[in-house]
Amino acid sequence: MEPLSVGLVNILPSRNIPKELDGSRKFKQILSSIKEIGLIEPLSVTPVIKKSEHHMLLDGHVRLVALRDLGYEVAPCLVANDDEGYTYNSRINRLSTIQEHFMIRRAIERGVSTQRLAEVLNVDISQILKKMSLLKGICPEAAELLKDRQFSADISRILRKMKPTRQIECVELMISANVVTTSYAEAMLVATPVDLLVDGKKPQKLTGVTKEQVAKMEREMGSLQTQYKLVEQSYGRDVLNLVLARGYLVKMLENKSVARCLSQQYPDVLSEFESIVKSVTLEQ
Repeated sequence: MEPLSVGLVNILPSRNIPKELDGSRKFKQILSSIKEIGLIEPLSVTPVIKKSEHHMLLDGHVRLVALRDLGYEVAPCLVANDDEGYTYNSRINRLSTIQEHFMIRRAIERGVSTQRLAEVLNVDISQILKKMSLLKGICPEAAELLKDRQFSADISRILRKMKPTRQIECVELMISANVVTTSYAEAMLVATPVDLLVDGKKPQKLTGVTKEQVAKMEREMGSLQTQYKLVEQSYGRDVLNLVLARGYLVKMLENKSVARCLSQQYPDVLSEFESIVKSVTLEQ
């Protein structure tokens, strides 16, 4: 885990950099941060490529561009022991909220004031304070699920009102539904049973929601969580079955005698078969 100083000329990007990167808000923040307080998060690279002095960059493409723009010649790098070239993390082209949290914490540990960080990142100091305490009260399992996501710091505020098991359930549900938002987290907080809350008290009710609706929401949230887990377990098998069934039906309906027999004797069955042939996803 000790950083190795590597010349920027010897670091080879593993993907193309978007042309519009220079104009993005996140790039400008990273550029300003490195300019003011230096690089906090080392780049991640492969071991030296055989018969050369080059390393392949696994993570940190935006930081690499920023370093080059600022005239740096070398950068601290962490050398990966495993081949991580095909992992999901190496293809992320944005800074996740939790990564940002760790960068801010490291900067403060190095003596950078919260006021200066707020000025560098062009945000209100209250946002820096929220991001500093982002993972306070959040169980490690929930944090691990959110590590590659961008989300509002207010979601952490909501999650820490729940017990660890409920935190994991809510995060899994938000990720499964691909809706990692504050309003969704608040709705799940309201629908959380009292015994799964840290202080054992029901949160303030949502505006316009009655007690009966909250009770119904609790039941539906529990049912939805179970359904999502069942779908995750069977999704791959169901897709395979759909592909096999569709391929079989395509060949069967290409037989004119079979198609004619079905149209004359079983038109409803033929209609269902044709709809399966046209479908390309489970939703269809």
